[in-house]
Amino acid sequence: MSLVLQMAGGRLREYVRLVRLDRPIGILLLVWPMLWALWIAAEGVPSPLVLAVFLLGAVLMRSAGCAINDFADRDFDGHVWRTAQRPLAAGTITPREAVVVAAVLALLSFVLVLSMNRLTIQLSFGGVVLAALYPFMKRYTHLPQAFLGIAFSWAVPMAFAAQSGEVPFASWLVFLASMVWALAYDTMYAMADREDDLKIGVKSSAILFGRFDRLVIALLQLIVLGLLILTGLSFHLGFWYFAGLAVASGFTLYQQQMIRARDPRRAFEAFLNNNWFGMVVFVGIVLDYLLR
Repeated sequence: MSLVLQMAGGRLREYVRLVRLDRPIGILLLVWPMLWALWIAAEGVPSPLVLAVFLLGAVLMRSAGCAINDFADRDFDGHVWRTAQRPLAAGTITPREAVVVAAVLALLSFVLVLSMNRLTIQLSFGGVVLAALYPFMKRYTHLPQAFLGIAFSWAVPMAFAAQSGEVPFASWLVFLASMVWALAYDTMYAMADREDDLKIGVKSSAILFGRFDRLVIALLQLIVLGLLILTGLSFHLGFWYFAGLAVASGFTLYQQQMIRARDPRRAFEAFLNNNWFGMVVFVGIVLDYLLR
């Protein structure tokens, strides 16, 4: 019996690694823009049901996305220093298992969405399609990071729809800010893998931008801040929101410092640092509504 339990525990650990619950940075980067949108749509008082559904849904869909991503990259990950020990690359999980895990998690997420209104349910189909297609984009375009941005940012119109029953025009400013932000931070992520990607023929924005990578990332970061400023003006946000943006701009400067030498490990650390950017923007939104 103890051997069976030990084997089951080992299998469970591999599934946790497959969906990267042991590395929650992806969940956080997905959740922050969703929370920005939800708090703005609710004017600081989101529905507890909507909040719970979207938080759990974000965990489920990001986990499903990781399983599909590893299925798509199973022939590449073994050649990249950061991903060589992922379960599919290492052979501890089969491709069939990864597809089944992704399907089950996506289905559970859809069941959650069924508790929302019709518009949110309709938008959710677009989110599933985006999540399924993204892992294969690096075969066809040098900008899979932009496609990731669209997929990650789809939670923004869904949050507005779920909370307010509509997707106002100004909400697309939040969507665009989130999308461009993802393009910027995922280019940092791609910088960490650039040499390996060049060897195995995988496309990325870091390869496309080449020696202009830092400059392009800086321009993208400026665009993100500009879109967030327009968001604040459009939704009549005040001092605390813009104070949060000021702090967030400091993180962009720090990230530029981290990627200056283009060292792969420092580039990956810069990618991770974006969690703080997303968090301080959210804190600014919360405080702005709370302290009015």
